[in-house]
Amino acid sequence: MKVLLVFAHPEPRSLNGALRDVAVAELRRLGHEVQVSDLYAQGWKPAVDRADFPGLAPGERLLPTVASKAAFDAGELTQDVRDEIDKLLWADAVILQFPLWWFTMPAILKGWVERVFACGFAYGVGEHSDKRWGNRYGEGALAGKRAMLIVTTGGWEQHYGPRGINGPIDDLLFPIHHGILFYPGCEVLPPYVLYQAGRLDSAGFEAAAEQLRERMRTLAETPPIPYRRQNGGDYLIPTMELRPELGVAGTEGFAVHLRDGAGSTA
Repeated sequence: MKVLLVFAHPEPRSLNGALRDVAVAELRRLGHEVQVSDLYAQGWKPAVDRADFPGLAPGERLLPTVASKAAFDAGELTQDVRDEIDKLLWADAVILQFPLWWFTMPAILKGWVERVFACGFAYGVGEHSDKRWGNRYGEGALAGKRAMLIVTTGGWEQHYGPRGINGPIDDLLFPIHHGILFYPGCEVLPPYVLYQAGRLDSAGFEAAAEQLRERMRTLAETPPIPYRRQNGGDYLIPTMELRPELGVAGTEGFAVHLRDGAGSTA
């Protein structure tokens, strides 16, 4: 397999840096090709602004979606963005690795998504009619690729449990899993989540590293999170609401977008 690991931590000597090295070493030991986009080391520009769209006329109003589509279609996206799109197209599997900061990914990684997932590439594609609503949620430019998260968090596992104060980890990661990775077509694997990262001793690290190696060993075989495909008949078009006869009785919120009977992903 060809694997792209997008890494978002400012300190290479961090726990995240050590886990990245474990994952990359195991993947390469298994014979996979690996590329790493180390966003902080690359000095990645996270903010979308006029500099992203060289073809925009001076004084022309910036409409990011319109400008993104025009730049993508004209082949005028900036070189840093084109390089990352090329890596995504090259990869069979994409891993996003980051510490959970304020209940989501670091800003630099969100900025990578906002700039690289250009209109015409990752969204805004496909037929919109009474039968389809674009190529998204299970279809799109990244269809057929696998994706997963490697996440560290300072809180206890119980803090992110079904009744935990921070909210269930599945719910916190849903916008990334479903809204960023599944949206353009990836098959999204259950995440690797390491809790209480700041309290890990040497023995704890070795155990965590071996668990991560096992996830790398099974990257090609792990069943994906069973999200419902948008254009597979489960949703009403154009309202994009789940059909009333579908879903387990009493299920609501993010869980309705899992096929009936599916449980936790973490």
